[in-house]
Amino acid sequence: MSSRTGIGAAGLAVTAAGVLANLLAYVVPVVGARQLSAADLSALATLLAVTAIAGVAGTGLQIAVAVHRARHGPSPAARSAALTVAVIAGALAVVLPVAVLALRLPALATLLAGVSTVGVVAAGRWLGEMQGDQRFVPLAAGLAVLAGGRYGGVVAGLAAGLGLTGALLLGAASAVAVLPVLHLLARRPGVLVQGEPLPARAVLTAGGATLAMLVISYADLILARRFLPFDASGAYAVGTVLTKGALWAPQVVTVLALPRLAQADRRTLRVALSLVTACGVLLVAGAAVAGGLAFRLAGGPDYVGLGRYAPVFAATGAVYGVLFVLVNAQVAAGARWPAAPLWVAAAGFALATWLLLPHTLPGIAFGSLGTAAAALAVTSVLVGLRLRGTVTAPRPARATLSID
Repeated sequence: MSSRTGIGAAGLAVTAAGVLANLLAYVVPVVGARQLSAADLSALATLLAVTAIAGVAGTGLQIAVAVHRARHGPSPAARSAALTVAVIAGALAVVLPVAVLALRLPALATLLAGVSTVGVVAAGRWLGEMQGDQRFVPLAAGLAVLAGGRYGGVVAGLAAGLGLTGALLLGAASAVAVLPVLHLLARRPGVLVQGEPLPARAVLTAGGATLAMLVISYADLILARRFLPFDASGAYAVGTVLTKGALWAPQVVTVLALPRLAQADRRTLRVALSLVTACGVLLVAGAAVAGGLAFRLAGGPDYVGLGRYAPVFAATGAVYGVLFVLVNAQVAAGARWPAAPLWVAAAGFALATWLLLPHTLPGIAFGSLGTAAAALAVTSVLVGLRLRGTVTAPRPARATLSID
């Protein structure tokens, strides 16, 4: 099988796994709306939001393990992974009781959501090992298995009429039960694990960068909720569906590129940026031509009149897509503060919205696009400076793509 065919198969597999995960995440509230009372549905949505934020640590762990493994080969990661899981479990033990009181959440359901989140975070270790080894078909299988564990149990519980607590109990059990499966997928019999252990600081850096990407990409939605009337903020929420679509459509490119970025492969960075940029241009052009249709698909016929704003939302997601490739490249290169421009941009956006921007849908939408462009400009400069100061490292033999 040729390298190009192998990469294509790997890309399709990872893309399919990502689609499955997003579909299951979407199905949870859809089924919940038909099976739960309004109070329980609100509690479920709140718990999903809280645990999604905590689950960022799992993505950070995956990135850190993948980068370290791509650089150093099979090397110890169990200690840092266990420390990450312990820290998140401790943080949840503190935060969730507060959430129960402040947000009036059911205590047992909240505990079960926390257990599920700890399982998701723990999964990051084995996903990172497969990604770092460039074993993308097993990685895709692992992503699909994790999605099934994370959401499948909840969907099954809701569909069976088990109620909020019963569904979350089944979800917690399935999220933990898939961990041995991920361990088996990541195993490589006969491969010696040795070398420099994964430092805990690398997990912290990758997790911080992942959290920053999450915060800045959702900042406009939060600010719209705060500063716009309810009907306008609802319309804005529909527009952000286009933003997220343009942002996550080329996500597979970053997944495939990350191990090679960890080996300072400049060609991979150029190819990844070109592919993500091209995807963004196509999506923005599509939004410009069929903006009304895009809003109809995202929110229904009531929002067709907002089609003229579709290119702005799509462009924001496209810019963030390119930005996130560069941030991941910074993480892979061992940059000390890869997410600093994102935190500064998010804070500046909040301040500008409060003091300067018109409190209208287009005002916040264009402000979000400007924020994305500013963060991209600063990050591009930082990446350029780093590239000029380094020499491309030779690619080790373990960098070859595996699709077994």
